[in-house]
Amino acid sequence: MRHFVKLSFVVAAMFSATLFTSCEKEEPGTDPVNPTEQIVFEGNVIGNGSQEFEIKGTHTLKKGTYLLKGWVYVADGASLTIEPGTIIKGDKNTKAALIVERGGKIHAQGTAENPIVFTSAQPAGSRKPGDWGGIVICGKATNNKGEMIIEGGPRSKHGGNADDDNSGVLEYVRIEFCGYPFRTDQEINGLTLGSVGNKTKIENVQVSFSNDDAFEWFGGTVNAKNLIAYNTWDDGFDTDAGFRGKIQFGLVVNHPKIADISRSNGFESDNSSDAPNQQPVTAPVFSNITLIGAAVQDAAYSNTSAYIDGGVFNPNNGSKLGQHQAAVQIRRGSNLSLFNSVAVGYPVGLMINNDKGSQTQNSASEGDLNVKNVWFAQMAITGSDKDGSYKDSLSVNAKDFDSSAPESFSASYFKMAGNNNTLFDIPSQLGLKDAANPSVSGNWAPLASSPLVNAGNLFEHEKLNDNFFAKVNFVGAFRSDAAADNWTSKWANFDPQNTTY
Repeated sequence: MRHFVKLSFVVAAMFSATLFTSCEKEEPGTDPVNPTEQIVFEGNVIGNGSQEFEIKGTHTLKKGTYLLKGWVYVADGASLTIEPGTIIKGDKNTKAALIVERGGKIHAQGTAENPIVFTSAQPAGSRKPGDWGGIVICGKATNNKGEMIIEGGPRSKHGGNADDDNSGVLEYVRIEFCGYPFRTDQEINGLTLGSVGNKTKIENVQVSFSNDDAFEWFGGTVNAKNLIAYNTWDDGFDTDAGFRGKIQFGLVVNHPKIADISRSNGFESDNSSDAPNQQPVTAPVFSNITLIGAAVQDAAYSNTSAYIDGGVFNPNNGSKLGQHQAAVQIRRGSNLSLFNSVAVGYPVGLMINNDKGSQTQNSASEGDLNVKNVWFAQMAITGSDKDGSYKDSLSVNAKDFDSSAPESFSASYFKMAGNNNTLFDIPSQLGLKDAANPSVSGNWAPLASSPLVNAGNLFEHEKLNDNFFAKVNFVGAFRSDAAADNWTSKWANFDPQNTTY
């Protein structure tokens, strides 16, 4: 049974089963053609626990603390505005999720001082990855599979022909302890973006302790800045199905005791698992990303309970513990490009794999995908050509190794002079503050002595000519370790487990 909300939300007072509606008219001056209803949540509950709860119309969620129950859809034509400082707690029992459907809009525009927080409803000290579902946004931009059902279980479709589609705003938003696995290999990520268009604004968003990927893009053209993927179960940035957006300034941090059975990567990028030449090809452009691998974090978490033994991060929801893999994995026909970035402490630095019959390595040789001006340190091996092999040996089909080759294609490509990449043995050579002195303080910016600062000629490649990219003179996500250069300041949270909401 579907529940339709037109001029008010259905809410539950004191978390009881009694449902009622309440609304308050907008102040005078509202456009009479498109009046906006100001919503009062007397019971502070959104949804009713079902997987078919719909929001219709135009609504504002006033600043406060709310419980999200079940799957709540912002339907086609609906608009949901969330005021700065609002906290929305996902209900564990009903596997809560917020899904913005094609034609729907979300306006979650917080501030550095008053971010909007989506988090677990569990008390401090008891939160785990997968306590609730997460946030899904579906748009009308192009992908390479046509109309698609979004990953994770919801009914919602995404895809169309409007690359300039607008699904709203996510700015100064945190998403914590999300990513429930509804089916095998069908998890809602922290933030799932399906065919989202480039008029949508995504800036200053942190996903922490997701039970799947932090961010996953399926097609679309949406751009983003200042993204944080913190201690997620699977990949930090996962791009698929013809995604072609631009992203600048991002931080990926991997917890040494959290990894997926599918092998966790900083980046994982596919064009298509079943037809790697499908158009449009996955070809996002990332610049100024800092990736902190599990090896760097070992010392910081040396006293943490073992995950596999039912420790503090085990959600006990069917998810299986795995292992960390690569800082950057590009496969199955993807043409992802990564510039001006730094990664430290992964088992493998770079993987360019010809999975599923693709010619991903040819794309690298021909310049369709790029890994340029990237700095690696503390990698067990520089490159690997086969998913899950952890072996630096040439493979042109992602299955068999050519023992006569001195090293993998991936390692050779990384070291090519024209790519201007740099390989160090130990983290201290990079001069990153918390890579040299591991902690969980959240500062992985370069010291004044770092070779990553005061660099030149970083934005000469044609893929970086777009005005979207700020033409900075540093490699990685941060200019320096000075407080003024820390764009995570005030709004981000690197200890959400112990935060009282």
